[in-house]
Amino acid sequence: MMDMNWLDTTVIVSAEAAEAVTEVLSRFAPNAVAIEQRALDVGSGTEWSPDGPLEPTVSVHAYVPIDAEIEMKRRQIEEALWHLRQIVAFPEPTFSEIKPEDWENAWKEHYQVMRLGRRFVIKPSWQEYEQQSGDVILELDPGMAFGTGLHPTTQMCLYALERHLRPGGSVLDLGCGSGILAIAAAKLGARSVLGLDIDPIAVQAAHDNVMRNRVDATVCVEHGSLETIGGRAFEFALVNILAQIIIQLCAQGLADTIEPGGTVMFAGLIDAQEKEVREALEGVGLRVMERVQDGDWVGLICRRNSSTDPEESPGLAGSGT
Repeated sequence: MMDMNWLDTTVIVSAEAAEAVTEVLSRFAPNAVAIEQRALDVGSGTEWSPDGPLEPTVSVHAYVPIDAEIEMKRRQIEEALWHLRQIVAFPEPTFSEIKPEDWENAWKEHYQVMRLGRRFVIKPSWQEYEQQSGDVILELDPGMAFGTGLHPTTQMCLYALERHLRPGGSVLDLGCGSGILAIAAAKLGARSVLGLDIDPIAVQAAHDNVMRNRVDATVCVEHGSLETIGGRAFEFALVNILAQIIIQLCAQGLADTIEPGGTVMFAGLIDAQEKEVREALEGVGLRVMERVQDGDWVGLICRRNSSTDPEESPGLAGSGT
């Protein structure tokens, strides 16, 4: 396939929509989708903050080999993206042809080193970066349609890890995707991390990234959900999944996976869903300690009640601090 030309399909979107577009394009270009990230690079000094929403514009590129069926594939891509645009607004795709001699490095050019939060630096394996004091390097290569670090909910979870994870603790990453959060927890000093996902492709991607970052002694990635945990409880948990799934998991014993007094970060919900999610969490003894928001996305940092907990302070829950 290296001797044929390639069709570069490019879509300009917000970082919030990038992963949805990437997922669609990955159906037509498996392992050949790249995200060009212009903001949040290490040279800019810009970091995500719950007090300052940031939605940088990115370019999503899909590289499809040009063969006898390319016109049909192009129409299918346009149709799939049209349907997505009925939900998320973004411009129509543009198309250009890439010659074989330019293919090998074309997609790599779109991946740069970028900084998220105060300490995290996401680095492709082929990029050089001189580590600064305090940096936590996460080495992630493309090839998956999730967990790039661009989505606001991922950034909220990284913020929660930086702010609340105690070194030496045990961590659960429920819905681990690419493993970015599990790896981040390990590199911040977690004693043990369990990453779970119901998507076998995500599990393989997370396993590969765990090995690439040399944290396999700390991070275990498994296929499954609550039923896989088997009665274990964790000091810190990350639950970056859809609101309705969070509510369902509350009814299935999610709180029992958190040690009394332990902390859990819930992301993946939008502000219109917050009231219903809060009610479900509080109904199983998970008290909201902090609220963060980026655009429509909301993150709730909770603590599991213990017998020694004081009553919840109205000034703390939902403070966004």
